[in-house]
Order: sequence, then structure tokens, then C-alpha cells
Amino acid sequence: MLGLVGYGLICSVITVLPAQDDAFMVRFAWSVQVPLDAAFCWFSWRAARVPGIDPLVTRYMRALAFGASMFLLGDVLQTATVIVDPAVDRLNGSTAQTLCFLVGCSVLIYRMLRHPVSTSGWAERVRFHLDAVTVLAGGAVLIWCFSIDPTDTARVEWIGTLIAASIVLVTTFAAVKLVLSGNAPMTRTASIPMIAAALVLGVSMFLTPSSADVAERPELLVLRVISSVLIALGPRIQELQTLVNPVFHRERRVRPYNMLPYLAIAVTFVVLVLVLPHQLGIKVWGVVGGAVVVTAMVVVRQILALLDNFDLIKRLDATLLELRGHQKLLREQATHDGLTGLANRTAFGDAVTAELARPASPAFAVLLIDLDDFKNVNDTLGHGAGDELLVTVAGRLRGAVRDADLVARLGGDEFAVLLRGVDADDAGLMAERILAAVVQPVQVGDHTLVVRASIGVAPATAGDDVEGLLRNADIAMYAAKNAGKGGFQRYAPDMAARIRETAELGARLRDAVGTDQFFLAYQPIVDLETGGVVGAEALVRWRPHRSAGRDVVPPADFVPVAEQTGLIVPLGRWILGEACAELTRWRRAAPAADALVMSINVSGRQLREPGFVDEVAAVLATTGVPADRLVLEVTETAVLDDGGVTDALHGLRRLGVGLALDDFGTAASSLGLLLTCPVSVLKLDRSFVDRLATDSRQRAVATAVIQMARALDLGAVAEGVERPEQADLLRAIGYRRAQGFLYAAPLSGAEFTRRLEPAVAVA
Repeated sequence: MLGLVGYGLICSVITVLPAQDDAFMVRFAWSVQVPLDAAFCWFSWRAARVPGIDPLVTRYMRALAFGASMFLLGDVLQTATVIVDPAVDRLNGSTAQTLCFLVGCSVLIYRMLRHPVSTSGWAERVRFHLDAVTVLAGGAVLIWCFSIDPTDTARVEWIGTLIAASIVLVTTFAAVKLVLSGNAPMTRTASIPMIAAALVLGVSMFLTPSSADVAERPELLVLRVISSVLIALGPRIQELQTLVNPVFHRERRVRPYNMLPYLAIAVTFVVLVLVLPHQLGIKVWGVVGGAVVVTAMVVVRQILALLDNFDLIKRLDATLLELRGHQKLLREQATHDGLTGLANRTAFGDAVTAELARPASPAFAVLLIDLDDFKNVNDTLGHGAGDELLVTVAGRLRGAVRDADLVARLGGDEFAVLLRGVDADDAGLMAERILAAVVQPVQVGDHTLVVRASIGVAPATAGDDVEGLLRNADIAMYAAKNAGKGGFQRYAPDMAARIRETAELGARLRDAVGTDQFFLAYQPIVDLETGGVVGAEALVRWRPHRSAGRDVVPPADFVPVAEQTGLIVPLGRWILGEACAELTRWRRAAPAADALVMSINVSGRQLREPGFVDEVAAVLATTGVPADRLVLEVTETAVLDDGGVTDALHGLRRLGVGLALDDFGTAASSLGLLLTCPVSVLKLDRSFVDRLATDSRQRAVATAVIQMARALDLGAVAEGVERPEQADLLRAIGYRRAQGFLYAAPLSGAEFTRRLEPAVAVA
């Protein structure tokens, strides 16, 4: 582009050098035009081939390139003519050159006039074309009077000049129309040199007729060179700008375009005054002056009205801009979560719907994320801390997924992620990545929180809908929680069946609590040396009224459901009262039973219940059971899952109640737990007793547990003893208490009473 400008400057300098004859100047004029035409043609073709531009722009630039090629062909032919024939000493083109010029101009004018105009409604189209005709008429008057002037007999070639001037006029009008129409095929910057080129050609026509000698008027050639350089610059600028932004939009400039008709009227009146003979009477000049003044006043009034309209339009635009801002804010509030800035449930559902509606949609998956035990944060630190935690987790979720994925907050501590373009395996890897990001410690005020989450993964399949996908992800998420929290589960069809069964069991369980469908069985705890009964573990049993043959539902089936639904709290309250009441009856029936200890299982959910320690104290007071005759059994998992239960455990120990760590050895943090949990008894899990006689590693674990219990001054009970050799080995390595089918299966209260009468041992 700089080379093109430099070439034009060099040619202009050569043109104005002195001592150049007319024949040389004519040959030089046509010769320098050829490279400029070639640049115009080449840049136009390049601009037409920019990827991504609008098809209308492509067609316009191709027409421009075709017109430039016709100009190039005509100028090459004319250059050859003036070089071969030294008699040619003027700038007028030959018939071939003129024909090529007319064909090129005709194609350009047709394409510009055919390019669609950005108007709406017939009234605006009529105003647009009336303005166009007004501008065209004003320009025609100017050219007719000053460039053509058919009354000047010295201009013998005025018809040719008329044709050339008409082409320039129509071309200029068409270009101005495109620039101001609101749908121009060229960028504003690229169109400026094109319009300037047309204006320069028009100025050259007003300065002198084309028949003048070039040597006498070198400025004619300079103007031609300048216009050719400007024409070639337009497509080059267009190419550079559309390479950066193929899609451009020209806003219609209403005020300048509407002023053009008034400018044309003013030019026409000026020409009228200039061409009227001075010898006309005062009457005629009065009429002419009056017409000019009246028209000028009308024009001024119209312009003032337009200015008022423009001010009104500006105010309306400002109002519309404000309304758009409010609309954007409302749309933002309707589709985004106010706390975290994530998409909300509505926006997430719309995004999933759009993915499902895509033809041949690629694989995608929905992840449902629920923070584990988030309620404890709100309950202990307050909702402000909970909100701060949610904002932090939201940021981590955004950072863990890809740009193409969508993160949403569905409500509370529940988040969702739309993973685009992934299969089930990839979705699982993303779930692991999210879990790793979420589990990092979070600083909330003066507290450092360790957050865990459970994730349900639901890959999309044929026939899915939004509700179905979210339901599947929800089912998988609860499966992850049931598996121990802090992990993820992929949805499988059989999960739904298990969820339905659990829901049905939960409904039946809810109806059963508070009725006589539950009863307790008691498994004796014996002294390994004497075989005497030293205590009992109370075990809950459920015999539904509607069950076939009144079968008993195994505790492994209904206790987890009771914990999930919270029914374990009222059920545990009944178990505690009933077991203590039964112990009181035993103590009355057999005086030697005063030494018996009643062991009762309690869940972490019960320990987290406010007032649980007071509830235990009230039961002991009501039933008359001494606190040291009651042992509450808790699992390691219940204590590890929520450190908040530790306060309740300490409260129970202060009350005098014993605490047994059930299933000891099965959790990952058993040893560390002994330092923080105020337990008094360790219960060796049955998994370490099963192959005690044949597996040396099990025997080593059992030995380590009893040694540790002795070192910490704790009691120890071995569970699941079923064979005599197991009892012998346990006795040999130091155990004094055991329970299992070798001694007795769980018994009813009456059966246990009969068992007590001859065989109660002293603790």
C-alpha cells in the first residue's frame, strides 16, 4: 500500500517537471495508468476472497475486480496505440479503450445500484429515492452549466464530455448511496478513498475540457494519477480490515444523507443566479431573489425541524439504551444465581434442552454435585460462612471444567455441570478432577474447612429429557453418598430400582415407628473364663404387620434406610427406653443381674441430635438403671464422618455411661481416633475372629487390639465367636469377654431372663 502511494507521488513529480513535450506526456500518461489499474484489479480480487465475508460483499468486490480488469484492458490497448502512433497527442481514448471503460463502469454502476438498501417500509424507500433524484438533478445542473456548456461553440466535443460527466455523476451518486444507506458492501475507511477518487475526477472535469493540451495543463494528469491511486487503495484497505473482522456493519448516518437534498437545492439556486443575464429587469430579479429567499427559509425551517427530531431521537436512544441495560440486568437475574454468579436451574435446563435438540448431538453428560454435611457449616458457623463457602466452591468448579462446559447452582449446596462432548469414561475423569479441586481446605473467617462432595454422573442416552437426566444424576449422587460420601457414582438402570425399593421401605418404616412392629432381641455377652453372662447387646428387629408370614426384616435392610430418612432418631429413642426398661426387669427378677451391662447401638445421626445426652440421662432416671450399667456402642465411621459428635460422647462419659467403639479395626483412622474419642470398650470386629485359628495375620491383629486395650485401660469384647477353638484362642491371647452364636443367638427378653437365673456372672 505504501508502494502504491509512492508510485503515485513519483508519477506526479515527473508530470510537473518542465520541458516536456505534449507527445511524451500523452504516452507517459497512459503508461503510468497501467500499473495502477493492475493494482486496483489485484486488490479487488483479494478482497473478494477473504474467508467469512458476507456473500453480498463478495459479489460487490468481484464486480469491482471485473470493472478494474476492463479498465486495465482498455488502458493497455490505449498505451499500445499511443506508443505505436506518434501522431496521437491527446488524452482522449480510442474506441476500444472507451468501450472497455464503458463496460467496466456499467458493471460497477449496476452492482452499486442493485445492492440492497437498508430501508424499512415503502415510505422510507420513497423518501430515500426522492433524496437520490434530488441530489442527481442538482449535480446534473452543475455539470450541464459549467462542464458541458453546449452554448460554448469552442467545445466541439461536448457530447463526449456529457457522457463522461454523466458516468462520473452516476458513479459518485451510487457510491454515496451505498456509504450512507446503512448496508454498504465496503467498510467506512475503505470507502473514503473511493469517494475521494470520484470527486477528484469531477474536479478535473470542471477545471478544463478534456481537449486541452497535456503539456499546458499538467495538473490534469496529476489529478488522474491521484484518483487512480485512491481507487486502488480502497480494496486494499477493505482486504486488511475484513481479514481482522469479516463481519462488519455500517450504521446508517441519517443526518448527513438527509442534508444532501438541501445542498443540491442550494447549488441549483447558486447556478441559477450565476447564469442569469445581468441585464434582466428588476422585476425578474425580484422574483428570482424572492424565490431563493423563500426556498432558503423553508430549507432552514426544515433543517431546524430535523435538528429537533435528532434531539428527540437522541433522547429516545438514551432511553432505549437504559431500557436495554435494565433488560440485560433482568435477563441476567433470570438466568444466573445471585450469590455465585453461576447459571441457575432455568438456564441449566435450557442448555441441556439445547444439547438434546441438536441433530446428531455429540455425547454429553450431566453431573450433579452435593456438598457433604454442608448443613453443619450453616448450623455451627452461620449462613454467612455458608455463603462464603458456596462462592469459593463455585469458583473451584469453574476452574476445574473446560470453557465449553456449563456450571450451574441449582439451589442450596447443590451444583450441576453440563459436560459437552464427553463419554461416560471422560465424565468420570472430570468428576474425579472436580472432587480433587473441591476437597482443598477452605479458609472461612478464622476457620479452615475441609469440604467434600458427592457427585452423580448421568451420561446422556437416546430418548433422554432434562428431567430424566437430572433424576438419573440425582439417583447416582445419592448412591455416592450411600457408598461413603466424598466420591462419585455413574448412573446405572438398576439404581432406580434400588431407590424405589428404598423409598417404599422408608414409607413402610415411617408407618411402623411408634407401633408394636418393632421388638428387641438380646445377645448375651459372656465371660470367657466362666461362661457366665456379664451383659447383653440389644438388637432391634422389625416384623411388619403386612409381611408375608410375618417375616422379620433384617436390620441390615432397614437400619441404613432409617438413618437416611432420619427415622433412626425416634426409633433409637424407643430402643434406648425399651432396653433400659428390660434391664430393670432383669435386675428385679434376678438380684445377681445387678452386675449386667446393657449395650445399645447408637448412630452418628442420634449423637448429632440436640439434647441427646439429656435424653439418655432422663431414661436412666426413669428406669433406675445406673449409668455405669449402660454402654452405648458407636461405629468408627460415625465418629470419623462428623467430629461434632465428639462433644456428645464427652457429655455421655461425664454422665458415667460407657462407650464402646464397635467394629474396631475396620476404619482407616482407628488408632488416631483412640486419642480423641473418650471410649471405654473396644469391640473386635467379627472379621478378625472368623479365621482366627487358621490365619496368623488375623491372630496378630486380635493380639494387638487386646494389648492396646490393656495399655489404654480399656475393656475389650470379641464379636462373632461361633466355634470353641476361636474362644480358646481368644482366651489364650487375653480376651475376657465375647459374644456370638457359640454362646447364644439373640434372645427375647423372657428367654434372656431364664438364661440369667442360673448363670449370672459378677462383672
